Amino acid sequence: MSKHEMISNRAAHDVLAERRRQKEVEGFTDGHDDAHDGMELAAAAACYALNAAGSLQNDLSFGEAAAYKHFIDGFWPWLREEWNPKDPRRDLVRAGALILAEIERFDRAEARLANAEAEGGAHVE
Repeated sequence: MSKHEMISNRAAHDVLAERRRQKEVEGFTDGHDDAHDGMELAAAAACYALNAAGSLQNDLSFGEAAAYKHFIDGFWPWLREEWNPKDPRRDLVRAGALILAEIERFDRAEARLANAEAEGGAHVE
């Protein structure tokens, strides 16, 4: 295995481990995530990714830094107390895990809809 493949595997492993931690430690089960059907998981992921991006830019002007903060403040989908950024890599791992959670939620919703249609067209939210 090349060094590049090991680094990629570490990144994927860390995102999957964070997703598992979210479920097992935080209690963010499929049912919990399914209740966030307004793309809140994706919005939270975007906030963590943007926070990492802003943290890694050493030459941000005051206005640019304010724009990052304004975006995060405007798009963070939950209570401000739940915003808990760490370091840039950790924030990117969280962002990846939240994107994975959003995709899983989306896939479950599509599957429920397909099942409802197969059973006679019942409407499922």
